[in-house]
Amino acid sequence: MSLTAAMRAYVVFLLLIQVVQGQYNWGVTYTSSDICAPEGSAVVLSCSYKHPSMTNGQQLTVQESFWYKVKYGASGDLMTDSEYRGRVTYRCQEKTCNLTITDLRQSDSAQYKFRFTTNQPGGTYTGYPGVTLTVTDLKVQVEAVSTQAKLECTSSCHVTDNLSYVWLKNGQKLSEKSSSLTVPANISRYSCAVGGHEVHRSPEVCEFTSYAPKPLNVSVNPSGEVLEGDAVTLTCSSDANPAANYSWYKKTGKPDPKPGPQLVFSSIQPSDSGEYFCRAENSLGETPSEDICMDVKYAPKDPSVSSDSSAEIMEESSVTLTCSSDANPVANFTWYKKNKDSDSQPFSKGAQLVFSSIQSSDSGEFYCEAENQLGKRRSEPFILDVKYAPKVPLVSSDSSAEIVEESSVTLTCSSDANPVANFTWYKKNKDSDSQPFSKGAQLVFSSIQSSDSGEFYCEAENQLGKRRSEPFILDVKVMKSRHSLTTMNIFRLILVLLVLIPLCFLILTVW
Repeated sequence: MSLTAAMRAYVVFLLLIQVVQGQYNWGVTYTSSDICAPEGSAVVLSCSYKHPSMTNGQQLTVQESFWYKVKYGASGDLMTDSEYRGRVTYRCQEKTCNLTITDLRQSDSAQYKFRFTTNQPGGTYTGYPGVTLTVTDLKVQVEAVSTQAKLECTSSCHVTDNLSYVWLKNGQKLSEKSSSLTVPANISRYSCAVGGHEVHRSPEVCEFTSYAPKPLNVSVNPSGEVLEGDAVTLTCSSDANPAANYSWYKKTGKPDPKPGPQLVFSSIQPSDSGEYFCRAENSLGETPSEDICMDVKYAPKDPSVSSDSSAEIMEESSVTLTCSSDANPVANFTWYKKNKDSDSQPFSKGAQLVFSSIQSSDSGEFYCEAENQLGKRRSEPFILDVKYAPKVPLVSSDSSAEIVEESSVTLTCSSDANPVANFTWYKKNKDSDSQPFSKGAQLVFSSIQSSDSGEFYCEAENQLGKRRSEPFILDVKVMKSRHSLTTMNIFRLILVLLVLIPLCFLILTVW
């Protein structure tokens, strides 16, 4: 079979996964999300995409489209990557684009994504989550049958029967091209490879005896830090004869083995963190692997604020606010107090905000921000409502000049308190205790009289206490115009008397 035929034969189509990126008919669909292939073979990664024909009244066209390998943040066209020179071809037509990679190597194991760019500003779209390719090496499994041995060329991937193989005995090619080979049980060295790619041959075998699984080899793809949402594949392999069966286990929780040499996470989550191991087993025994620790990193989840006080918060009490957020790595916390007139500024650092003797001025809206190197999130506002008895009340008058009789005068009592205070007015009596004079924050005299003069004070009260103001002296002046009129009348009366008395005396004398 030719190399081209082998490439056509080894195309793995898995569950169709449709991922739409953006809105309004923008999208990318991958034919498969995970592909496994043996070293030396070929694969085809396939996708289709869509976009509107018009946007903002202009014809929309695709300017560029390509596949790229996700590695170290790079996203360049795979055709220009020196690692793939001569091994990569595209077949793109009618909004489909197929990527063919030949002569597969284990270093090709990675996640691949498709991207297209339109003639509109910012019109670049990338398919998600992409296709995860796992390339495994070949190995020869041996089943001894009397004086003959049956050899099987295998990998940890599911391989189609039509793939062409090459067998080598003591380094020399044999004519057999199937995946199995029956040979005399003598001492010869055998290995296998995919047809046309003998450079990627399996390790040689020369002993045709049965044996339990040897120590296992476990790999993680991709290697390095694992982030939430990544596609991750754990692969387990072991030398065994007869061939081993594999199962994966998570050490925490109830035993729930997953059969197969691979454990695939298409979009790994924080709940998948933990220790995993695989077990290889055949009729001669079983062998467990070393533990693999999966530590999934993720940005902080929604932070929440809690208080150590479940009752009302009283002034001068001790109060601690705690900010919590699930994050990996562990988040750092910053506290903010909301300002009405300006942007909030950092108020404090750390998971806890402690008020050893809280004051009324500490009342307000607080929120915390959780941050690690993967992102940051803010909590909902937490209202800190400090309760306190009234402060010393102050009395003010709406009149800044002298208070004149019959004028309108309003006295106002004010006091900072939480809950809001109720007010009572008192007028000081010299001969007895002061009695309540009026209720309410204001004391109104619509036509004040001189009899209203005196010392007034107000009392502010809520359920936490009460306080009295300093006395306010109300000094009502009699109107000057009225006082002058009375003096004039007296003066006129005296003049009249001075005139009338002599006149009367004269009249009496004449009589």
